[in-house]
Amino acid sequence: MPTELDKDIERFTAAVTAPGQMFELTEVTRRGVAMPAFKNAPPTLAHYFAHFANEKKDVLFLVDGDLRLTFGEVYGAATRVAHGLATFHGVKKGDRVGIAARNSANWMIAYMGILMAGGCATLLNGWWTGEELAYGIDLCDCSLILADHQRAARMEDEDIKAKVVIFDHGDPASGLAPVWAEGDTAMKMLGELGPSDLATILYTSGSTGHPKGAYSDHLGVVSGTMNYVAQTAMILGLLTERGEAPTVQPSALVAVPLFHVTGEIPLFLQSFALGRKLVLMPKWDAREALRLIDEEKITYFVGVPLMSYEIAVHPERDQFDLTSCKSFAAGGSARPPEHVKKIKDAFPEGFPLLGYGLTETNAVGCGNLNENYMAKPGSTGMASKPLVDLAILDNDGNPLPQGEVGEVAIRSVANFLGYWKNEEATRAAYTDSAYFLTGDLGYLDEDGYLFIVDRKKDIIIRGGENISCIEVEEAIYAHPAVAECSVFGVPDERFGEIPAAVYMPHPGKDLNPEDLQEFLREHIAGFKVPAHLWVAKDHLPRLGTQKVDKRTVKATYAKELLSA
Repeated sequence: MPTELDKDIERFTAAVTAPGQMFELTEVTRRGVAMPAFKNAPPTLAHYFAHFANEKKDVLFLVDGDLRLTFGEVYGAATRVAHGLATFHGVKKGDRVGIAARNSANWMIAYMGILMAGGCATLLNGWWTGEELAYGIDLCDCSLILADHQRAARMEDEDIKAKVVIFDHGDPASGLAPVWAEGDTAMKMLGELGPSDLATILYTSGSTGHPKGAYSDHLGVVSGTMNYVAQTAMILGLLTERGEAPTVQPSALVAVPLFHVTGEIPLFLQSFALGRKLVLMPKWDAREALRLIDEEKITYFVGVPLMSYEIAVHPERDQFDLTSCKSFAAGGSARPPEHVKKIKDAFPEGFPLLGYGLTETNAVGCGNLNENYMAKPGSTGMASKPLVDLAILDNDGNPLPQGEVGEVAIRSVANFLGYWKNEEATRAAYTDSAYFLTGDLGYLDEDGYLFIVDRKKDIIIRGGENISCIEVEEAIYAHPAVAECSVFGVPDERFGEIPAAVYMPHPGKDLNPEDLQEFLREHIAGFKVPAHLWVAKDHLPRLGTQKVDKRTVKATYAKELLSA
């Protein structure tokens, strides 16, 4: 039975999408299929920034340590970066410009400047090794990389074909000096950029080894952003109706990486339309998060499930005034149902929320919120209105009846265009009817709520970070002493699951786990390095196809961990 909240969401969806309203719907065709889109959405992210940053120009936007910048100041800085990129570095429409840096105000300004110059913002994973950064840069044919000192140092010994420009964090004028110039590039590009122009590339670790570059046009990214804005407008309308509307400026902590789609779209990009203040945390620390929520009167928190749980159970939580924060959102991986109650108990005036979206869907998919989440804590919620069409498909791409388990598929105008220079992977990712295949297995209950039960792809999700088992296996096989190996996920209280591996050395070779871990850290990011390693004394069990029997290997070696 639909809840009162479900009925309210239906009612407000109809209201905000009606003709003449901000979120009025029209139809566009993607992959040969007509689907809903926002009639009045800005044509590109450059137009989106220009409109909302001007509308809210005197409102505080970014808090980064001692730095406090308004929307107008941030936009002004981005126009200078856009002109500097075009005049000093020759950036033109469609050029891939990479960002390799930690979160900061200047990361955000650089992102805006790239798009406002007509470039494609290519978001390199800031945790990658130099080797991995070089791979990502080469894959997407980046012509220019904006890197902070730490990431630039990692790339020093790599064969990087792109030009690397180093910038600093802190004051934008000095930190971004190598790409800073007064001029009208951003204004000119507003007349040249359109919805079908290339906007972003984000990297995704699927089940096939190396990361892939998921590219989107402006229509896709703006649509994903505006779908979140529409949902927020519905919730604010409902709160206003109930007399519970917030009386302070909306604000959020930035505790997730901006190079991930959660940090990029629902957190960063949505904030322009909401006039939301963003408070940056360079590194996750639960106590520091509590201090900032209190000091900055944060109203919204989003992170991987571990983060809100650590806040809820922190021993010093009672020392801080956290009453401003009404929403504790999570995404990136499943939140254990028992955590939902603990968060609600810790913050009785607020609610836990859960979002489900992917890099390839530009973060939109499903959402479970407030009393509905309390009632169904094991669900990722209903399809995100008004753009998302959700289906459960069999192996032939046919829809399955309610209650049957199949592959979760998402169709919307926000979906990505494809994987850069990988048409085969792009074709495999989509059905003929334009549904993106997520690789997750799940079912819809009688109320249309999605429950994810398993994973079709061979990936591990460690605290919201996708890890390809094949990529880690390839790194292990690169060690000359390794004859066989298998990588799989094992449960972990903090991160949900973490990578583990079993390996067998070549006859006569000796390799202890510590030495193998040290070798791996030189080639893959630290979060991908298996935390648990076992040495096999005999060949690993095989299936009839001669592939390693991963289920048997996992059950044999990880007995103690799996039963803990």
